[in-house]
Formats: sequence, C-alpha cells, structure tokens
Amino acid sequence: MATTTRKKQIGLKPGGDRRYAHVVGWGVEIPERVLTNHEIEMMVDTNDQWIRERTGIAERRIADDRDTTVTLGVRAARKALSHADLNPSDIDLIIVATSSPAYLFPATACLIQDRLGATDAGAFDVLAACSGFIFALGLASAQIRAGMVNTALVIGTETLSRIVDWTDRGTCILFADGAGAFVLHASEVPGGVQHVVMHSDGSGGELLCAPSGVRPTWNGTPAPDVLTQMNGREVFRFATRVMVSATEEVLDKANLTTSDIDVVVPHQANLRIIQAAARGLDLPMDKFIVNIDRYGNTSTASIPIAVAEAVESGRIRPNDKIVLVGFGGGLTWGAALIEWQVMATPASAAREVVREGWYIVARIRSLMRRVFRFLEAVLGGSPTSEALRAEEKARRSSSKPSNNDKPER
Repeated sequence: MATTTRKKQIGLKPGGDRRYAHVVGWGVEIPERVLTNHEIEMMVDTNDQWIRERTGIAERRIADDRDTTVTLGVRAARKALSHADLNPSDIDLIIVATSSPAYLFPATACLIQDRLGATDAGAFDVLAACSGFIFALGLASAQIRAGMVNTALVIGTETLSRIVDWTDRGTCILFADGAGAFVLHASEVPGGVQHVVMHSDGSGGELLCAPSGVRPTWNGTPAPDVLTQMNGREVFRFATRVMVSATEEVLDKANLTTSDIDVVVPHQANLRIIQAAARGLDLPMDKFIVNIDRYGNTSTASIPIAVAEAVESGRIRPNDKIVLVGFGGGLTWGAALIEWQVMATPASAAREVVREGWYIVARIRSLMRRVFRFLEAVLGGSPTSEALRAEEKARRSSSKPSNNDKPER
C-alpha cells in the first residue's frame, strides 16, 4: 500500500507549493582488509612518517578478490534502505557515482538495480571522479524537487586499488576502496538538500586521470596504460582553491555565511588540503569531519562514508546545516548544502524480513530472466533475412497514406 501511494504522488507537489529532497537513510560498506603505511613501505620507497605528514593517512581499506564495485555498492545500498525502512520496490531512481566501474557498459547502477530487485527504478552512472557523489546528489534531488521521482538511491562505490599503480608512491599511498549510499525521499517539510553547485574545467583533465584502455584507433592495439596518473602538485594547488570557492558559492546561494554552518564534510583526499580549506574559510578544524587517517581517499565514497560516521557519532544532528564539498579529476568540483532533518527510523523486524526476502527473490528473478532469454533464443531462433525484409516492407506499407487519407482539393 505504501508503495502504491508513493507512485501515485509522482508529479504532484504534496501538501503545498514545494517539494523537498530529504536524506532519509544512509549506509556504508568498508572492506575488512586493512593496508597500513608500514606494508606500503615494503612496496615502494616511502615510510609511515612521510605518508602521514603529506597526506594524513595511516591506513586504508582494500577489497578482497570476491568483492567488486558492484558488490560493495549493493551492500551499502541495502543498509541505507534498511535505515530508511524502505523496500527496493519504493525506489524510482538509482544514480551511482564511481571512478572504478567494472565495465564501460553496462552501468554499475544497472547491475546494482538488478541485485536489489528495484524493478521500477531507472538507473545510470555519473562519472565525475571524486566530485561524483555531489554531482549525483544534485541530479537526484533536482528530480525529486521537480516531481519526476519520489525516492532516489544515490551511491558512491569504488575499488580504486585495482586501477592504482602500486609502484608509484605518489598515488598508491592515497587511494582505497569502499562504498556509501544515501536514500532521498520527497517531503513537504522544508529542509533536506537545499542547494548544489557543480563545476568543471576540462583543460586540466590530464592532471588527474585514469585511461579507459580503449584502442586509440579502430584497428590499433589496446592501450597498455590504464592506471591512475596524477600531477600531485598541480592538483593540490587546484583543490585548495576550489574547496573554498565552492563552499562560499553554495552558501551565497542560500544567503548564508560560514558562521551559519554547523558541519563541513569535505572529500577525504588529503588532510593538508582540508586544513588549507579551513584556513581559507576561516573556520576551525573541529567543524570539519575527517576520517582520511583510517580510510584513505575512497573517491566518490568518501563523503557518504564520512557523513554516515558523523551522524552515528552524534556530530551531525537534526536541524544542522552541513556543507558537502569536493573536487576530482576532470577537473571537477562542487558543493551541496543540506539542512539535516533526519530522525531515527523505528526498527521494524517484520519489514527487515520482507526486505531480505525481496533480495532473495531478486536473485531468482534475475536468473529466471537470463534463462528465459536463453530459451527464447534457442526455441525462437534469430529472425531470417526474409522475415526482416517482410517486416520492413509491412512497416513501410503501413506508414503510407491510403487513398481515403488524401486531402480534398
């Protein structure tokens, strides 16, 4: 019944003239494998002190061989849905931000949609590097405010360890794996995602990039270099500038100042960048959420992971005004202003059982659809060239106007 009601509301403005996109659930998935600085000392010419001083990172998490960008994203999404006490059938839209997809296509979002059994949801990926989660959040909240959808799932998920050059000490010390997810839902209550700013500058694309491996020409050999490349000095200079400007811009759109902000959640790229942003904004570091020391740079997953930890620890509370701000390859950068209105969702053991059953059914449904396609191909066969020509002839014939359709002179 709840699902039917939500679907009927799409396109309407409930209870008033405006709709608001609230974060009603969140979830994270952190791989168990911890890779410390001391272990990296054995791979490249570096040491724990050098890494800590230049990045603030002490350890990071690495996905094991059984996990992928998809599986991490699925588990984060399931936790977010559980926190929101919603079922996959309630989801209208899934947007996945990732810098390390398993495929160029299909989209990671489509594979997650299938695993969740969100059969009514449209799904697509956003590729904006580490700014991706903010970009995806902006797209999803805009769809909700416009009345196009009621419930959206936004996921940042990464297995960056698989596109890192483990012989390059400039990048291998930074990047890590993980996933985070938000559930957004329409409400007539003011608050939620208020403003989002997004920017890009392709002239700096080569400063931070990971080639796709696509052949440079139609008959060439595949490009051998698909690992992450970064000009650390230039990226640092860029990041310290745009973290400040994006924060100021999103506050200006809301007619707020830095004194109105309760918490800033920055992209966890480098502790020195975060400290420089704090100085540029004239804010104390205790207003910034920092967990890079434990997780490293998880790209699109870093902001949702940091938000979830801050909420669980009580650093983000209802009615807080928070700014999410980040930057990434592209070059891209952006910020989001959220008025946090989330209250704890009452636990429902019965609905949790229903959700778990739904995920089992989703796997069975996916398998049955694959079997059906196989049988359809075997029993039905491919259409012959004669059948295709006959079909095209019939289509053209039906598109021609009849004598009765001719206009009178």
